[in-house]
Amino acid sequence: MKDKKTKAIHEQIDRSHNREHSTPVYLTSSFTFEDAEQARALFADEIEGNIYSRFTNPNVSELISKLVVLENTEDGFAFASGMAAVFASFGALLRSGDHILCSRSLFGSTHQILTKILPNWNISHSFVDPERPDKWEEAIRENTKMFFIETPSNPGLDIADLEMAGKLKQKYKFILNVDNTFCTPLLQNPADYGADLITHSATKFLDGQGRVMGGLVVGKKETIAEIRFFARQTGPSLSPFNAWVLSKSMETLSVRMECHCKNAHILAKSLEGHPALESVRYPFLSSHPQYKLAKKQMKQGGGIITFIIKDGYERAAKFMNYLQLASLTANLGDTRTIVTHPASTTHSKLTEKERNRVGIFPGLLRISVGLEDIDDIKTDVLQALGKSA
Repeated sequence: MKDKKTKAIHEQIDRSHNREHSTPVYLTSSFTFEDAEQARALFADEIEGNIYSRFTNPNVSELISKLVVLENTEDGFAFASGMAAVFASFGALLRSGDHILCSRSLFGSTHQILTKILPNWNISHSFVDPERPDKWEEAIRENTKMFFIETPSNPGLDIADLEMAGKLKQKYKFILNVDNTFCTPLLQNPADYGADLITHSATKFLDGQGRVMGGLVVGKKETIAEIRFFARQTGPSLSPFNAWVLSKSMETLSVRMECHCKNAHILAKSLEGHPALESVRYPFLSSHPQYKLAKKQMKQGGGIITFIIKDGYERAAKFMNYLQLASLTANLGDTRTIVTHPASTTHSKLTEKERNRVGIFPGLLRISVGLEDIDDIKTDVLQALGKSA
């Protein structure tokens, strides 16, 4: 099997004596040992095998294997949520006195970890603008241990230059950590540019149907070993059932992402120039300020678009209230189209100055374009825009 999409479907743990076609759910907290020597050897890491579902579980192992194949990496660990994955990628590798460089445009909870939690442990940070890679090197310090990037960013869809980040990583020997949630491994592979770690909120497109929460970190074996030790002791493990759901979801990821991207591109083009909007942003629109970079490092434009509606929050609220098909929720990556107002929800804990700095204005709306018929999606968005005037 050469195609990664095929491998993601057929990557599966060994069948049991029951000869099942689909992997069963291993709802067990622990696993028995054949004898005392096997128990000793497993705990001594002399052999591989399942001990306790906080450490390993067949369903979790299968999910990790699928993402490792798709991301062109060596190993991984799965977590109870995307934020647990992000935090573990920091907590396992950063020490007191370290400095982390970050792209300024980040998910709200990630921003809170960097600005409110890590400083308690004497871990400092600096933000750099993702659209100004020529300025990144100036922000690197002697104690810079990690560079964390979201690309495309949530919600502004800023694109960070992965090739440039990879070159800086080689020069300064820091850990390059890329959140690839919006692209999924089918649209972008940060490891190909030298990323040591790739983080995912599996709750989003990897699940794709708004059912379960989960997170993953994949990357180089030696780096994942440190994350595995951290997670094994602190316990943010993914449940076997959620891992089973996510593993099955990965088998349809390619067909889902194809439709998400197609629908989002059509909707974005239909909204350009709309009199109710100040701007529309989508990576594969030629009007996107980093269009050429997006075309270079992404295979398709993704399933998220943003636009800024005129007259700020008041009209944005009217628009949301007039929607009939789309859901109002803070999630994304669902089969159903979702509309979110970041300034009052996902990024509300940022100060107004911090939000404005990354383009999260009162009129900004994020649309996670679903798998419905594109004409139905367009009709709903356009009618809501018209009524909100």
